[in-house]
Amino acid sequence: MIGVDVGGTFTDVVAIRDGMVTVTKVPSGRTDPAGSVVEGARRLGVEGSAVFNHASTMGLNAVLERRLPKIAFLTTEGFRDVLDRGSVHRPLAAQTDPSWRRTFGDAARPLVPRYLRRGIVERKTADGGTLIPLDEAQARHELEILSRMDIDGVAICLLNAYVDDNHEVRLRELVREVLGDDVEVSISSATSPLAKEYERASTTVIDVIMKLLFSDYAGQLQAGLGGLGFDGQLNFADCAANLLPWQEALERPFRILFAGPAAGTVSSGHLGAAIGRPDILCADVGGTSTDVSIIVGGAPFVQNTFEIEHDLIINALSTEVSSVGAGGGSLVTVSSSGGILVGPGSAGAEPGPACYGRGGTEPTVTDAALLIGILDPAGFAGGEFELDREAARRAFESLDTPVPFDERVRTAYRLAVAHMAEEILNVAVRHGVDIRDFSLMAYGAAGGMLLPAALDLLPLKEVVIPPHPGLFSAIGLLSADQVYYEAESAYVVFGPESAEGIEAVYQRMEERLRERLGEAGAGLPVRRSFDGRLMGQSWETPFVQIPEGAITAETIGRAVAGFHDTYELRNGNRFDAFPVEGVTYRVELVVPSEKVDYTPAEARDPFPAVPEGTTTLSYLTGEPVEAEWFSRPALETGATVTGPAIIREELSTTFVAPGQSAVVGRCGELIITARSAS
Repeated sequence: MIGVDVGGTFTDVVAIRDGMVTVTKVPSGRTDPAGSVVEGARRLGVEGSAVFNHASTMGLNAVLERRLPKIAFLTTEGFRDVLDRGSVHRPLAAQTDPSWRRTFGDAARPLVPRYLRRGIVERKTADGGTLIPLDEAQARHELEILSRMDIDGVAICLLNAYVDDNHEVRLRELVREVLGDDVEVSISSATSPLAKEYERASTTVIDVIMKLLFSDYAGQLQAGLGGLGFDGQLNFADCAANLLPWQEALERPFRILFAGPAAGTVSSGHLGAAIGRPDILCADVGGTSTDVSIIVGGAPFVQNTFEIEHDLIINALSTEVSSVGAGGGSLVTVSSSGGILVGPGSAGAEPGPACYGRGGTEPTVTDAALLIGILDPAGFAGGEFELDREAARRAFESLDTPVPFDERVRTAYRLAVAHMAEEILNVAVRHGVDIRDFSLMAYGAAGGMLLPAALDLLPLKEVVIPPHPGLFSAIGLLSADQVYYEAESAYVVFGPESAEGIEAVYQRMEERLRERLGEAGAGLPVRRSFDGRLMGQSWETPFVQIPEGAITAETIGRAVAGFHDTYELRNGNRFDAFPVEGVTYRVELVVPSEKVDYTPAEARDPFPAVPEGTTTLSYLTGEPVEAEWFSRPALETGATVTGPAIIREELSTTFVAPGQSAVVGRCGELIITARSAS
């Protein structure tokens, strides 16, 4: 089994054969992203592998940086500015700011410029009737205009097309006739046949962009892996880290916009089940940001939509992830009053932190960790390059502030940890959980370097550093199943009189789903769920599970009770007297996959670990501190390390702070606790 997580800076590749884990990191190539994946596969060898599971942020980064193909947008006449206005929601910080603009609006960086957004004369009603027939002559005229614009793709989203798609289907045929078969086309009724036109429109735009970005990439990847002797199944992960065969993923590629953070959450849940930790706060510390998610009772929170940027909404199943602009590459700057600030700016992959020696001159959190002595200059990133301590020193000395040098370094490290701890606490508070009952799973290359210090700020039960923390998200791709789903929208109040119609919707979707899978889905159960709301609400509570069995006038009450239970779990309130309205109905079929096997070692009584040597830590306090350092591969189950100490491995470093202790668990995890708690 092989898993690969393609990030903006590095491509992480993990191979598992006969229970042995081998890993590698390859610099991600912006001009040839498939080449980085193939190079990682070559290093580890793919011949004879059954599966190759792939996740990438390539599409997400292209959208964020606006490195996009030229596409057009067709919608009902009078509604072409739906992509400019969004959902009209403002962020809290901009409620009273008259200068605030959406990042994707016409006044900023639109995904589709206004001259490429064309209105089509037609109109469907909310119940599927035809108010205005499709004016094919006018549509052809608009397409003739677009034919002179050298566009690569067309997104089509007509009002109420999720109820009746015949206008969209005919318009797609006209696009083929006028613009040719080389132009990619996505229609909303096939891409995301759900209510709410803005979300459907933005999803369809992203879908056609992803088709253009991934079509050649997937072909190059398949050919490159085949050249290395790979003849197994290539899967792409979606935004909830569910796996799909690559051909099916490219039918609606908006679902694979990004999967790395979700894969880390899946990986945390899988390891948590093996070590008896069902309640976990997950923190993936990268170069630019820290992604935080939560697992309660062994299950992550999954949403039916997510935002790429504020109000840029995508209708895709996604693991709920919150981000904060603090990571290993976060810039250390000076405020107007001379104080030290950390983030949200980042040094990025190029030039990177000053200590990388690639031309960076601004100090970062990684530079601070190097100056403190946490990082080994010669052993960084598996020894691929040596860190420049003097360059890090010069970067901190260049800060225009009266703050003394030692305080600059110490404050930079502590502020980065504080920003992450604040976001972790925010996630716990939003979900109404007691943080004292939760373990913090800290991963990403910088997770072990920074997050154990969060124990001084938060009353967490413990911090868990998993095996191979720098590649933990890629390992998560080997802990996921193939998941197929269908969804439809219809506004229906749940009651005995509507039970038959709701059952018919589910039956229709199940038939389509089983037809898609054929023999692969034979004998596997289908899970039903719906997104519903209390009458009068304008938002939905997602993923309310439907009890097994047919929905009838006698059994629909159980679905209503299930909604109120789910609503109470998510929001802390219950309103049984309010009628429940269904909005979106969903069926899922899970095809189990082979997974990473965390086989627990024999339990052993704790014993002191033997250090490899000692090192000096500077700037943590007023005086230098002597600390022991350990090689993680040499630590056996039960080995105990007392802080201050550093635990090094090929692609990551863990810092056990003063007043903390770490013990190696039965699955190779490091469990770090404050000594008073342990």
